[in-house]
Amino acid sequence: MESKIRYELEFPINSSPQLLYQYISTPSGLSEWFADNVNSRGEFFTFIWDDSEENARLASKKTGEKVKFKWVDEDNKDTEYFFELRILEDEITKDVSLMIVDFAIEEEVEEASLLWENQVSELKHVIGSV
Repeated sequence: MESKIRYELEFPINSSPQLLYQYISTPSGLSEWFADNVNSRGEFFTFIWDDSEENARLASKKTGEKVKFKWVDEDNKDTEYFFELRILEDEITKDVSLMIVDFAIEEEVEEASLLWENQVSELKHVIGSV
């Protein structure tokens, strides 16, 4: 299997960290912008897009700041890949941004970044940050 490389993206978001956290940490919030549907059973989340389903485990979270989902295999065992959504707030200006850490095959990083741009654009639309 081809290995993936880590990349990071940062998007300014006109929102309070508290509101933004609801959209990145709950199944209902995530299903409004990230996937067509999101279900959770305990720490396991199922992300559904069109005809595909991916499973992840909520590996860590810090209320109001970040969530990290580790992708799992069919036996619910962690893979080496994850995605993390982190809320950054500038202490002086109070500007809020969303930092995304993800993995993709090197040739697909640009395409994956565009996908995140589209998803975050949808998120901004949902929370009225456009």
